[in-house]
Amino acid sequence: MTPSQHAFAGRVAVIGWGSLIWDLDDLAPHVAGEWALGGGPALPLEFSRISPKRAMSLVVVIDPDCGAPCPTSAIASVRRDVAQAAADLGRRERARDPAHIGAWCARRGLLSGAQAAGGAVASWCGLTGAAGAVWTDLPRNFEAETGTPFTVEAGLAYLRRLGPESLAVARLYIGSAPHGTDTPLRRALAGCDWWPDPAAADADRSQGPADGGAARLSASP
Repeated sequence: MTPSQHAFAGRVAVIGWGSLIWDLDDLAPHVAGEWALGGGPALPLEFSRISPKRAMSLVVVIDPDCGAPCPTSAIASVRRDVAQAAADLGRRERARDPAHIGAWCARRGLLSGAQAAGGAVASWCGLTGAAGAVWTDLPRNFEAETGTPFTVEAGLAYLRRLGPESLAVARLYIGSAPHGTDTPLRRALAGCDWWPDPAAADADRSQGPADGGAARLSASP
């Protein structure tokens, strides 16, 4: 157990891998300490969800069918009750369906969310001694939105069809994700001449999103 993982013993953890890491938003008063970057459970992740809140760009979600195992990050909730921690995260994510917030409790097991993530989270909680964990469990919706099953090729084609503003949002969002979020789509993008190289994405990230601009990274995937 690493020092960062030891910090979760007896506490409820919030697991994150996307915008939650750089924008806690409503969740900020309900967590303590710093993110244990890369210290969360490995989960199958992919940029396979189309987000109206992000100008119809692609965002990263748990995707056991199309994703690849990627490290996640964790931060401690100030709550002692898993259900309260889940409610805090649900407000941050503007989640209308409680099922879209995963929750696992050491005493009661999986309370909500997909089993694909629940098993990995349970193992991580056992390793760290965490009393429970919560995470965003929004599903892949690529096929529902486009009529085409998600594949890396379909994802690339979708991104290429985006207008300039939506493409800027997608570039900033995907470029801001932790380097460990090495999904099949992100690996494919690295070889595309129309996609910015990692150095350019890092420069954008250091400057931060422009307030009020099309590429602003606000809360919720």
